[in-house]
Amino acid sequence: MPPSNTERREAWSATGARLRLERGIVTVQILGILASLAILTIAGDQFVVGLARLAVMLRIRATVVGVLIAGAGTSLSELVVAGVATRQGQPTIALGSLVGSIIVAMSLALGCASLVSPIRIGSLTVRREAPLAVSAVTLFGLLSFGGITPWKAVVLSVALVVVVTLLVLGASHAATADVLASETDEFFSVSSHRSRPAEFFRALVSLAAMVAGALLLVHSASGLALRMGLAQGFVGLSIVALGTDAPLIASSIQAARRGEHDLVAGTVLGESMFLALAGGALVGFLGGSAGTIAPVASWAMIGVAVASWALMARGGRITRPEAVGLLLAYFVMLALVAR
Repeated sequence: MPPSNTERREAWSATGARLRLERGIVTVQILGILASLAILTIAGDQFVVGLARLAVMLRIRATVVGVLIAGAGTSLSELVVAGVATRQGQPTIALGSLVGSIIVAMSLALGCASLVSPIRIGSLTVRREAPLAVSAVTLFGLLSFGGITPWKAVVLSVALVVVVTLLVLGASHAATADVLASETDEFFSVSSHRSRPAEFFRALVSLAAMVAGALLLVHSASGLALRMGLAQGFVGLSIVALGTDAPLIASSIQAARRGEHDLVAGTVLGESMFLALAGGALVGFLGGSAGTIAPVASWAMIGVAVASWALMARGGRITRPEAVGLLLAYFVMLALVAR
């Protein structure tokens, strides 16, 4: 017996209610992603500023600050997101966000900054850092095939210790007049008369805010991926990576406009290095080998890193046409991964 008009209306009403509920949930998840990215952006920026000022107050050389604080500090929000995602049982999002963030840094951040002002690298510190960063990214890319197991995490941890030691030794012996040192002082506006407790409190509160933002981002992104039928790896490579690296893109453009080219390159290289080694080790120790991403993404990451190094090494300058090529590389990678 066919359904009556009343039954049809009730069915349509129920269907409409379900659709409205689904749209409402998706809207909330999108708003959650936007809110979490805003929190990560503000908190990440304040953490780096506070950490840099504390470092100078402790009489750490500005060159060391530029190499370590700019790189490790700006990568912290991505590391927090990767750690939270892994602990929440989303290692694929974690691994995808790390690979995607490195690609974004090496292509979008460097490319956008070079479009604003062609990047010229004069610091010997940055030139020493470039091969270490590319080697770290290559090692992480090769180990990412099949997932990051605990023994792979050990390899990445050892590499991290070696790289940080080489960076600190190189930066400590760098010339006082090194370009990166002066640009670091100017960009972070560091000075010795500021209060240590205030800057420590700034860094501590910012770190707590980043953890809260990471929890919200992972929850919203994973829920959105499930409802929209998106692969978690793709969500990590695109939404999460692009969102968490938005502060790096903005700060790189700002630094390029001010002519602080060495700081742009140093920050991009430093972040990529720490994401590859510290981030990879973190995922491996916390989540085993459960997370895997498309091999094309890992190869794209290695390719972009090598290409960026080649452009920097060739005369220490990245032109606007080359910057366009870096930007195109990111969108080509997304198109290939989305297939």
